[in-house]
Amino acid sequence: MSPLHANLRTNGGRLWDSLMEMAQVGPGIAGGNNRQALTDADGEGRALFRHWCEAAGMTVSVDRLGTMFARREGTDPDAAPVWMGSHLDTQPTGGKFDGVLGVLGALEVVRTLNDLDLQTRHPLVVVNWTNEEGTRFAPAMLASGVHAGVHDLDWALGRTDAEGKRFGDELARIGWAGDEPVGGRSIHALFELHIEQGPILEAEGVEIGVVTHGQGLWWLQVTLTGKEAHTGSTPMNMRVNAGLGMARIIEAVHRIAMDSQPDAVGAVGQANVWPNSRNVIPGRAVFTVDFRSPDRAKLDAMRARLEAEAPAIAADLGLGIEIEPVGHFDPVTFDPGLVEKVRGAADRLGLSHRDIVSGAGHDACWINRVAPTVMIMCPCVDGLSHNEAEEITEAWARNGTDVLLHAVLDAAGVEG
Repeated sequence: MSPLHANLRTNGGRLWDSLMEMAQVGPGIAGGNNRQALTDADGEGRALFRHWCEAAGMTVSVDRLGTMFARREGTDPDAAPVWMGSHLDTQPTGGKFDGVLGVLGALEVVRTLNDLDLQTRHPLVVVNWTNEEGTRFAPAMLASGVHAGVHDLDWALGRTDAEGKRFGDELARIGWAGDEPVGGRSIHALFELHIEQGPILEAEGVEIGVVTHGQGLWWLQVTLTGKEAHTGSTPMNMRVNAGLGMARIIEAVHRIAMDSQPDAVGAVGQANVWPNSRNVIPGRAVFTVDFRSPDRAKLDAMRARLEAEAPAIAADLGLGIEIEPVGHFDPVTFDPGLVEKVRGAADRLGLSHRDIVSGAGHDACWINRVAPTVMIMCPCVDGLSHNEAEEITEAWARNGTDVLLHAVLDAAGVEG
């Protein structure tokens, strides 16, 4: 980028106003949002986004999974476009910024270029991926996964929610079933701006996270089988307690993750026991172990250790055990050249930054399989996300979007 453009900044106030206006669509019950994928609120949010994009002079197209692509032409019509974006859908009790900052920050980049009458050699595309959260229709990052060839299109369209409603039917019902093919688009580079969803940046007083890697994960579903019995009349030495086995394996998960430091985490977030009665010793327990690390060897070693230790724990208690992998993706290494562009943008803007690993999955993690990709992160208060109390400051939003602007211009080539 030429020195002439080194001081470019986005309009932080306009960005914040857009974030707050979008937050009025699908409001939650405690200050956040409930704009789950393919609900009426999702459709309303999409319409508002399309209105803003068209007002900014972009053309909007929609693919068969409802993903939205807003294009600003470049001076070279044959050049592959530079993409920016994230998602507008939320958790049932979601915040106002998760995903939304990446979409509306990208829109603000385009608006700023319009204000300054600047053109780029490469076209720009602002993307809103469908069903990133995966709350209503599992799995998460569904549309970007199909785009990257991870999932089959018909399989995705056939996914059902808790009420048995099909993804494809609900997409058509809200009026956002496009006719363009999914995938196969030319991408010069993709940038995704996102809140950190963790506490590191705020705790260290760092303004920008330069995301170098995304964690891989293993989800392992463990089923323990014991014997239901009365809690009051069964002697302690004669119990076959599936709940006790679950507790010991949960402790083992924590120990395995702690022994694998640095850059490794593990926990059990979903657990159920049967019959789940106050005075019945659990005869069955089913729970999911979540291991994550950006290091593939470490990730696989944690899985292998659990698969060795958990059966021993079960055997000691007389329990039957089954362990089934129910989710996996490999660690992601984001494009080193784009990582350098993000670092350079933060340096030019005088913003403190550090390398960081994304602990959550994002659309960029799938698109990284088919195009050069990178992520930019800004802090969030107390690292809180997937919660209606999720919060960022206007300055954090503006800083992240300024870095996005400069990194995108570096990739797309600024003219004028």
